Amino acid sequence: MLKSLGVLGGLAALLPSVVGCGDDGCYGPINRVEHVRQVKRMQPGAPNAVYGPKGPLEWGQVNFLHTTDTHGWLEGHLKEQNYGADWGDFVTFTRRMRQTAGNMGVDMLLIDTGDLHDGNGVSDATKVDGTESMPIFDEVDYDLLTIGNHELYVSEVAYQMFNEYARKWGERYVTSNVKVLNKATGRYEYVGATHRYFTTAKGLRVMAFGVLFDFTGNSNASQVLKAKDMVKEGWFTQALASSSPVDLFILFGHNPVRQSDPSSTFKTVFDAIRSAHPKTPVQIFGGHTHIRDFAVYDDAAVALESGRYCETLGWASMSGFDGANSGFRGVRNPHGVANPGRPARAGSAAPWVYSRRYLDWNRKTFVYHSSQDEETYDYHSGQRVTGDITAVRDQLKLGDVYGCAPQDWCMSCAPFTDEKNIFPGVIVPAVAAVVVNETRADKARIIVGNSGAVRFDLHKGPFTYDDNFIVSPFRDVFLYLPDVPFDKASKVITQLNKGAASKRELASMAVPRDSCTDPTLGYLSRREQREERGVVRRQEAVVPGYVTSDDWGTDG
Repeated sequence: MLKSLGVLGGLAALLPSVVGCGDDGCYGPINRVEHVRQVKRMQPGAPNAVYGPKGPLEWGQVNFLHTTDTHGWLEGHLKEQNYGADWGDFVTFTRRMRQTAGNMGVDMLLIDTGDLHDGNGVSDATKVDGTESMPIFDEVDYDLLTIGNHELYVSEVAYQMFNEYARKWGERYVTSNVKVLNKATGRYEYVGATHRYFTTAKGLRVMAFGVLFDFTGNSNASQVLKAKDMVKEGWFTQALASSSPVDLFILFGHNPVRQSDPSSTFKTVFDAIRSAHPKTPVQIFGGHTHIRDFAVYDDAAVALESGRYCETLGWASMSGFDGANSGFRGVRNPHGVANPGRPARAGSAAPWVYSRRYLDWNRKTFVYHSSQDEETYDYHSGQRVTGDITAVRDQLKLGDVYGCAPQDWCMSCAPFTDEKNIFPGVIVPAVAAVVVNETRADKARIIVGNSGAVRFDLHKGPFTYDDNFIVSPFRDVFLYLPDVPFDKASKVITQLNKGAASKRELASMAVPRDSCTDPTLGYLSRREQREERGVVRRQEAVVPGYVTSDDWGTDG
């Protein structure tokens, strides 16, 4: 049943059994974890934040909510503070914010920049990734969506996006440089629209391009056109030369917004837009690097990147439109709220002013910014989606417990050599225990792996079927070369690390043997894992969020 073969199976084996861990280790004999709610919550099992947003949002003439790199985390973060809202909470929030924008007489646009798979059991525990998660994701009425590289690794997922969701989303799904093989015609065809030209509710005429970075790890079911070649395509040059007026360009994609990032191709497309439209504002939305970031391109172009894993909801707003420079017919300055007042950079002569915020993904955030309270916030549609998530988790048995983690292990909060780091603390001993050819068990091994296979921290407490996908959602396949001379084998990792991607050696080391990690204490059979052992209620310690430094400083 496990799709993450090998390493995570070893990880569960190294973690103690549910029974063997004891009351002081992982909360006693249980097979389900239910977190105590510090305030009202919708999705069972997730704690909410204990602090709220720093202040109201600045509402402009056009306002944006931006998601990226959600990777199936539609259930929210069940073991962490501050990011506990689920997709049902977000559904309600988007609908309330659209209503607020309408009442103010301004525009609101919702944008997603891809990577919807690989990261959570809701998306990855089905035969074809996304079978259960994509209908839930589709409950949000986005204005613009585009594709991520994690929709292209596996052919079945690429076909899912091409045959199902591109059809559902129509012109809103913009994939300017990605094609998928149409089995019916035998030709590669654009997954979605090459671009979208539309008019907002308040009259802004928008042209949007959705551009994936120059990805090369896709299966042969898809093709990715390099940005430098895309801007030479006839449809692109014709779009820029169109006589239809454009008040605002939206350049969005699964692409880092930081121009100095070697994988970003936004600058190539931006320069092409600027050559034809030197003064038209360009609003950029990116993703892929899993960070919060805001970058200034010029006096009339700024870029927002909004984190990962349903931890962050990006907010941007802008004003400066009037009858002379646009078709905007809404309110110039929304009343009763703060308005954006900051130019892209000091000394700008352009009329555009902006705001940006990174919102923590929790109910306190959503309730506060929708001007509701816990009793009035929920819409039936959001509650229904929350119920759908709960049903999918039960159906896929994502709460089943396989063992326990006696402590937290993180990817980046501790140095790579520290035992609190997940690589030496968990992955190395798991690989050492599992990646064994029994016919050669007496021979020395050097095991080399890519650190990118591990996607998230492992938190203290019961290790569930869901955690299996959260830590490492990929199918782990190990290949081996026998009898390689040590003088050559020992140089492999050095050579690999000279490549473009950062890779780390997973050299064998002794497996810990203590009362909470010794697998000889025994672990449960599948039948025993299904037996009811009660529920533990656990209240999380309060922890702060994180601060981001970007082109505007640290006040986001």
